[in-house]
Amino acid sequence: MAGASRPLPSTADEAEAENEEPSTADAEPTEATVEETPRSRPPTPRPTFKLSTFVYVFLGLLGLYMLVDTAFRNSIADGLGTSPTHSGPLYWLIGFNSNYLLLTMALAGAIEMLATAIAYNFTTDWVKAAKIQKWSGAFRKVQMEAIRSGKKDRISALKPHQERLTRLSGEVSIAQFKGMAITYFLLILIYTWIGVVIGDATSFQQHVSLGGTIVNLYGSIPNLPIPWWFAIFSLYTVPTSMIFRRILKHLWLRRYAEKHALPPSPPTSDSVGSSA
Repeated sequence: MAGASRPLPSTADEAEAENEEPSTADAEPTEATVEETPRSRPPTPRPTFKLSTFVYVFLGLLGLYMLVDTAFRNSIADGLGTSPTHSGPLYWLIGFNSNYLLLTMALAGAIEMLATAIAYNFTTDWVKAAKIQKWSGAFRKVQMEAIRSGKKDRISALKPHQERLTRLSGEVSIAQFKGMAITYFLLILIYTWIGVVIGDATSFQQHVSLGGTIVNLYGSIPNLPIPWWFAIFSLYTVPTSMIFRRILKHLWLRRYAEKHALPPSPPTSDSVGSSA
């Protein structure tokens, strides 16, 4: 019949339609499903063992232990030889049977400062240190101008550059500390050895002439709680260290320039005027 209407859906069909779930294959992935999917992360690199770092730490701790333990410090110094009856490799080389204590001190200081300069030169990148020093000088000028202007945006714009400069300066300082860790042990050992050698010498050998005045190297300086040998040995080591460091730095920079084929630096006005 044309006028007949379509039959209404049964309640059973409605229930099936309501209970029917959409197909998961056609459904779009929701945020929850995306979060549940594990993300692939790059593997975390394992810390590698570095022999150089181990040596730095070991020598630094050994030097610190020698500083607080006098018996241990003296026992290591005794192994180097301290007298004709208790000879060792270092005493055999520069001891001279304790007859020339000032010469022994000078040679011991030269050996110590040469080893210190070599270690310091080995751990320091002189080109990087010079660049950072130059950048620091230029940055201070810009920073002072920004502070004088009173503009906060200029000051805040310099913060990333300051953080990078601080990080690079820290890298240079850490490299220098590595050199100090190597030489800290040697510094304490040589000072201890000199003191023991002078202490084991006879009273006649301990008395030396300084500018026409006879002094006892093992005795203390008047009005100062410092023995003569300690002050004299320090006077030996300071200029020797500066000389060795300058020489090795010059050789390092020249080798670096030859390796990278850098042109020679132009002469300064002072050098031109002196040559004229």
